[in-house]
Amino acid sequence: MGKPMIVANEVRKSFGKHEVLKGVSFEIEEGKVGVVMGPSGCGKSTLLRILIGADRPDSGEVFLDGEEITRMDEEQLNKVRLKFGMLFQGSALLNSMTVAENVSLPIRQHTPLPPETIDIMVKLKLEMVGLRNAESLLPAEISGGMKKRVSLARAIALDPKIVFYDEPSAGLDPVMVAVIDALVMDLRDKIKVTSLVVTHEMTSAFRIADHMVMLHEGTVLSSGPPEEIRKSDNGILQQFIKGEADGPIPLKVAGSDYEKAILQEE
Repeated sequence: MGKPMIVANEVRKSFGKHEVLKGVSFEIEEGKVGVVMGPSGCGKSTLLRILIGADRPDSGEVFLDGEEITRMDEEQLNKVRLKFGMLFQGSALLNSMTVAENVSLPIRQHTPLPPETIDIMVKLKLEMVGLRNAESLLPAEISGGMKKRVSLARAIALDPKIVFYDEPSAGLDPVMVAVIDALVMDLRDKIKVTSLVVTHEMTSAFRIADHMVMLHEGTVLSSGPPEEIRKSDNGILQQFIKGEADGPIPLKVAGSDYEKAILQEE
């Protein structure tokens, strides 16, 4: 067993009377890719916000690289945040800045490095994601897949130990999904970055994951290596990974508790 880099221990979170997370626990080892998956409204987004320190749990603990973050103040959290990067679902690029300026932003904000050194670092990060010649382009001038790669270059600008991914496959065609997956695996294999990926895309999930966590109704339904997950005889898990309409997962019905859970989660 390697060093646990991301640890959730009995994490609970409620919004009003609705309990979104009901004691979620799992570990992702250093240098591994963890995937969190599950139906809409199961608590994935809430869990991700808690893991990055954007929200606090009602109870439980979160450890990032051995540091328990749930009781930290904002100044302490900001120091821990330098250890991780984040790829947002919508890429979250600043439209008024070029590709190079977007990637350089965290370096300029958090280091005293001179512009010449920053320029070299930006070129290296863009080279890693295959966008060396896109430095001067604006976000409006590049495709959705390129935006994801720029966002990834920005996420790794400060050489983080951990990268979080929020639905990295959203809105991409199958070829570009495979490109993003290859970059995630490259970061793991070449520089030992620990990744946690929240996704609905099962082909991608099984391609990249070293460890999978299936959430259902705010609890961990199953947690383990991909081959163990694939062979599980749990009906809910099998329905989800196969994308079948019929099964124990309820359909979204207007006005139902299930729909309210989805709206609350989002």
